[in-house]
Parts: sequence; C-alpha cells; structure tokens
Amino acid sequence: MTTALRRVLTPLTTARAAVGWLAVLALWAVSGLLAPPVPVLPLLAALAVIVGVILFASTGVVHQAEQLAHRLGDPYGSLVLTLSIVMIEVVLICAVMLGPGEHATIARDSVMAVSMIILNLVIGLCLLVGGLAHGDLRHHRTGVSTYLSLLVVLCTLAFGLPAALGTDGAFRPWQVIPVVVVALGCYAFFLWRQTGAQAEDFTEVGGAAPVHSPVPDVGGTVRTGDDEAAPRPPLGEVLRAHRPELFGRLAVLVVTVLPVVLLSHDMAALLDDGLGRAGAPPAVAGVLIAGIVFLPESLTSLRAARHGEIQRVSNLCHGALVSTVGLTIPAVLVIGMLTGQTVVLAESPANLLLLGVTLALSAVAFAAPRVTAVHGVAHLVLFAAYGIAVFS
Repeated sequence: MTTALRRVLTPLTTARAAVGWLAVLALWAVSGLLAPPVPVLPLLAALAVIVGVILFASTGVVHQAEQLAHRLGDPYGSLVLTLSIVMIEVVLICAVMLGPGEHATIARDSVMAVSMIILNLVIGLCLLVGGLAHGDLRHHRTGVSTYLSLLVVLCTLAFGLPAALGTDGAFRPWQVIPVVVVALGCYAFFLWRQTGAQAEDFTEVGGAAPVHSPVPDVGGTVRTGDDEAAPRPPLGEVLRAHRPELFGRLAVLVVTVLPVVLLSHDMAALLDDGLGRAGAPPAVAGVLIAGIVFLPESLTSLRAARHGEIQRVSNLCHGALVSTVGLTIPAVLVIGMLTGQTVVLAESPANLLLLGVTLALSAVAFAAPRVTAVHGVAHLVLFAAYGIAVFS
C-alpha cells in the first residue's frame, strides 16, 4: 500500500495540487483589490497568472486520468474524469443560483457554450489531429450512436421544449417534475447499461490501444503495449488488486481538478470587466470560462486522438456532454422550483439551429465506419459559425 501511494503522490503531483490551491487562496485574499473596474495592467497580470496556474494543474489532472483509464479500461477510466469535472461544474452552477442576484439563464448559457465547445471545437480538433496522424480512425458505432441518441433527446428537453411549451422561455411549474424525472431516469439507465451489459460498445475497436504511459502493476512490473492487448480482467478483480492506487489517483484527481474549476469561475468577473471594456458581447466570457473548465478533459481527448484512441475521444467528449446536460438541467430545475426562481432554458433561434446542425453532423460523421480529418474540419467550421453568432 505504501509503495502504491508513493507512486501516486510524486513531488510533481503534489506541486500541481499545491499550486492550484495556493492560487485559489491568494485570489480570495486579494478579491477586494480585484473588484471591477480593475486597472489594465493588474487585470492582465491576474488573468495571466490564473491561466498559467490552470494550465499547470490541468496537466496533473490529465496524467491521473490517463493512469486511471489505462488501469481500469474504458468506459470506466474515461467516466471517472468526466464525472469528476461535470459534478464539480454542476455544484458550482447550483451554488451561483443559490447565491444573491438573478441568474435565470446561467444554466442555459453554460450548457450551450459547453455543447458547442465539446461537439465542434474539441471533437473537431481531435478528428483533425488523429486523422492527420493515423489516417482513417475506427470507432464503435453503437457506442457513439448511444451518446448521440441521448444528446438529441436531452438537448430537446433542455432547449427546445421550453420555447415550444413553456412560458417566456421557462417550463411551467407543473412541467418541471416530469422533465426532471425523465432526464434523470434516462441518464441513470444509460450509466447502468454503459458500465454493464453494453460496456464493450465503448471500448476501442480491435482491442485496447497501446499504452503510451506505462502503468506498473502492484508488484512494480511495467505493462507494455503487448500486455495491454491481452483481455482485461474483470473490473472487480482490478479493484481488489489495485485498490490503494486507484483510490489514491481518484482522490488526487479530484483535489487537483477542483482548483481548476474554482479559478475558472473566480476569473469570470475579471473577464467580464476586460471584455466589457473591449466591447465584446457578454456571451464571450461564458464561452471562455466553459472552455477553461473543461480544459483537462480537452487535453486528455487531444492526447488520446494523437495516439489513435478515437473511441476514448468519444467517451470523453460525448460522455461529458451527456453527463453535463443530464445532470445540470434537472439540478437547476429542482433548485428553481424550491427557491421560486425562474430558470430560462429556451435558446435563441440561431443557437438552436447551430445545435441542431451540430448534432446532425455528428450523427452523419460517426455513422460512417471510419472518421477522418475532413470530418474534423467540418466540425471546426461549425464552431467558427457559432463564434460569428456569439459576436452577432
């Protein structure tokens, strides 16, 4: 047990977590000095330090996620990173709603920004990088189809129905409970199937990809790519054999990712101040914050794409968005119902059009036996169109 924990708590791992939390404490300590309006030079310096700390801490999150993924195998490894980031994001959105002020559109704006970033920017870059490095990339069409089916349904519940059936972009009180029950029930059933009978649908085609970060076994033996190609033992057996290491890595991942998310939200006021002076639309700050919050997951996805693990890219990106919509929307609807707040979810026609085209493009691209760099470019063009919509 001591050997396993030593392997997890390396000096660099400890430094990443420590720097992240020290930055959070320092930001809170000087929050009074950084109240808008902030002079230009201190504003730029604070933003540069925060982004630098986030990047440094994010590399630690990526490392722990990769080690967990290759120890547990997909979909379990990717699910750990996805749920840890999404759960923290959900808690923070709910905390904002429970705080002072009006935040009727925070869930809608956050989830929409995350949707376009993940589905178009991150997946587009992953397909482009992976396609240029490896040519055609094979994926499990059943697994990706499962993700996209849920996204179509959940996004319709979240953004379409309030506009068609609600009042002023919000669900009517009697509509909230059925929507919450359906969304949570759908997501819970999906998790049960993904980690059970359909787990094979979310693994790499042709077996696991070679391990690019060798993971030592309990006895210290380093497993090579040939070892990884062998059939994996059952999950229960892996948990019993590697419990100290797995729980240690999970704890380090959460401890490291939490300051990343906290810093991302703490810098919101600074971004709003700076972008407001530059004349940028308010939605730009939401897009930037959403991108930074999911930076660890984005970096992990790009590394997976570079090594040809396109199913893992889908597990991280599509899985993250399914979790985001499936957990955030029910949570904010319940809080709105309990506190009497109005939760506006209906999107603008332009954003609804872009989201619908994005889901259609995803379905067409991943319906093919292989995805290519051209599919990635198509997604990146849609993200550029979303950027035009934001600035319009």
